[in-house]
Amino acid sequence: MTLDLKRRLAEHKKGKSPFTKNRLPVKLIFYEAFNNKLDAEKRERYLKSSKGKYTLRAMLKFTLQNI
Repeated sequence: MTLDLKRRLAEHKKGKSPFTKNRLPVKLIFYEAFNNKLDAEKRERYLKSSKGKYTLRAMLKFTLQNI
């Protein structure tokens, strides 16, 4: 979650994030925007759960096949 998507993506691409450092290069294929921080936090928690990961894979099925 971030308030500045461009900055956050640049940090990931430069290897400044320990979570993506060993997975370079990275490419943004999906994002969601929320007006409320609590809604964004709730969605992030869901997407990091097993059910959320399954949902995300199903939503991006064809995109992920081409990567």
